[in-house]
Amino acid sequence: MQRLSGLDAGFLYMETRTLHMHTLKIGVVDPSSVPGGYSFQKVKDILASRMHLLPPFRRRLVTVPLSLHHPLWIEDPDFNLDDHVRRVGAPAPGGPREFGELISEVASHQLDRSRPLWELWVVEGLEHGRVGFITKIHHCAADGVASAALLANVFDLEPDVLEAPPPKEQWVPDQVPTGLQLALQALMAILRQLLTVPRLLQRTFTGVRDVAELRRSPDTVNPPPPFSAPRTSFNRALTPRRIFAFTSLSLPDVKFTGKAVGCTINDVVLAVCAGALREYLKSHGGVPDRPLVAGVPTSTQTDADSGRLHGNKVSNMFTSVPVNMTDPVERLRHVHDVTKGAKELQNALGAEMLEAWSELTPPAPFAGFMRLYSRSGLANKHRPPINVVISNVPGPRVPLYIAGARLDALYSVGPILEGIGLNITVWSYLDQMNFGLIACKDAMPDLWDLADGLHDALEELQKAVATTANE
Repeated sequence: MQRLSGLDAGFLYMETRTLHMHTLKIGVVDPSSVPGGYSFQKVKDILASRMHLLPPFRRRLVTVPLSLHHPLWIEDPDFNLDDHVRRVGAPAPGGPREFGELISEVASHQLDRSRPLWELWVVEGLEHGRVGFITKIHHCAADGVASAALLANVFDLEPDVLEAPPPKEQWVPDQVPTGLQLALQALMAILRQLLTVPRLLQRTFTGVRDVAELRRSPDTVNPPPPFSAPRTSFNRALTPRRIFAFTSLSLPDVKFTGKAVGCTINDVVLAVCAGALREYLKSHGGVPDRPLVAGVPTSTQTDADSGRLHGNKVSNMFTSVPVNMTDPVERLRHVHDVTKGAKELQNALGAEMLEAWSELTPPAPFAGFMRLYSRSGLANKHRPPINVVISNVPGPRVPLYIAGARLDALYSVGPILEGIGLNITVWSYLDQMNFGLIACKDAMPDLWDLADGLHDALEELQKAVATTANE
């Protein structure tokens, strides 16, 4: 048994009927090279042979009586692979839009908490004979970095199907603990955590003081604070319905564009998103007179966490998405300067301090407040904390295979939140930057327009950078 960290458990407490806290990992493979031909059973057999390399996939939650403390993971004594792997056909003709519709439907439903918190949908009938994989996993089980490590344990580096290394020890399901055992363990854990509060208060005071000094420094370009964001058409209370869209940009093009003006890949991603959102907002309520505010998840993983396969080591950085600026190069430089300041403030505050406070989150009040907040539509009654979540996770740079089938494309996307109805997640694979976009379908039914606009935004930025270099 293992107790969820406060950060992991927080993703559970946030979940409501309309706010789904799962992430999606989407792959498209070419099965034409599979020895003996592709079959759904082959996929299941390979997955079954590697379950010992995917620890979150056989663990389920056990809640503590009266929600005294965070839930625990146990090795599920009732685990059955057939409960998690589904086979479905794509609507004809199986193109990107049809695949996107199917992904949207999968994303619109919560995971069953009585089982391990994941599903795999194998999608047959995609165009050109391709097969799709939609993996849905709860955010409490794994963040982007852990998901990438899990992915590496499923795929091979060569077409030949390799035998998975045998487990170091035989898997043994846990006996479900009694309510009394859970309550006593929770009380002991709470007492241990209370002993850490005095030192945590001291660290918090120091971090807040350092942040205040940095904000006053003339050398710091201050990022926008939460709740300073303008309201847009997609910043509203959620419904359960989701819409997913995806597209890919050239990684070498993104790298070259950033390098030409001394900016990072992440800077270019944010600037491209700003350009696409600017055009989208022109026909959806108008472009605000100040930048949007983006939450950018950043990994807090250390060398000691290398190879981590579960849990979350992540913090949030707030930066600008300058949709109000007309010049693409000006937008990019603004993103670079503000993001640099945001990183300095984040480092001063300390991600580990925020993780420590999350351990003290009271489960029942937090979850109860989130249910009330969603049910009452309170996100419509105040300014959004931020406008959009934009994340960029480095993915594999070498070809991957499963059951002998080459992976052609890889996409990912995280959840959307009440009042923050758009998430743009980038996973690179080979020489492509794969953008996954998810939104509330009732707020952004034309999400594909925004996805298409990313290409125009990168082209606009490339031309502007080339013009600037020639001046």
